[in-house]
Amino acid sequence: MQLGTRWAVGDESPSTLPEVVGFAVQTVEEELVATDVDTADWRWTLTWLEGKPVVELDDGTIIRYNASEDSATVTQPVPQDPDEFDLDT
Repeated sequence: MQLGTRWAVGDESPSTLPEVVGFAVQTVEEELVATDVDTADWRWTLTWLEGKPVVELDDGTIIRYNASEDSATVTQPVPQDPDEFDLDT
């Protein structure tokens, strides 16, 4: 069993992450800096699902590892404008 962890945006990622996942974390953080997003209180959460790391950022960004391809997939939340059905009346 592997235990997960949390760390602040800008801090070093855990050494247990595959290299490609570490690069994905770094890329997401660089994009946040480039777009002036305030991440002062944001944290990454690492969990292990069936022996593979899943990393989630407080804004909902998720990084999943594909061991057979040694690749990482980044899924970022898409902000949506409320429609008429979302408004409280």
